[in-house]
Amino acid sequence: MKKTKLIIFLTFIVLLGAGLITLTSNKSKTDDRFITKIVDPKTDDIKLYWKDDKGEILKNIENLISFVENKQLTLLFAMNAGMYKKDFSPQGLFIQDQKTLNTLDTSSGNGNFYLMPNGVFYITTDNSAKVCKTSDFIDNGQVKYATQSGPMLVIDGKIHSAFKEGSKNLNIR
Repeated sequence: MKKTKLIIFLTFIVLLGAGLITLTSNKSKTDDRFITKIVDPKTDDIKLYWKDDKGEILKNIENLISFVENKQLTLLFAMNAGMYKKDFSPQGLFIQDQKTLNTLDTSSGNGNFYLMPNGVFYITTDNSAKVCKTSDFIDNGQVKYATQSGPMLVIDGKIHSAFKEGSKNLNIR
């Protein structure tokens, strides 16, 4: 059976946090702590997974690999994205195959997720990848995959103001 190129994103905190919307498959020439992959949503399948076809939570990379291989697909790159609760359910929005499995969380609270603005990473039905503030997200029926995470680290090309030197929020992300 013909294998399909498949890029899988479980969660997108790295996308928001490091601004890795464009990724490269070679080690960085300036910093070998990072391995990245170039992704073109127009030619690569970018998917979000939380549960398998039986509704069982995947929980880890080994289960994801088995799930993908059982579908005779090739996993090219996988990464964490989004935030999850202790029961492995998404914290906030999660859309898979145009089905909303968990709704947008616009409540306030303590912790990283609630440092505003948080954001949504999503793939449209025309295979465009987008990141927006949670407050700007609208599901117009054209969202194939989406996950909510927080906080956004880069907003409109600028570092989030909460991450200035000396801030309690300034951690390696």
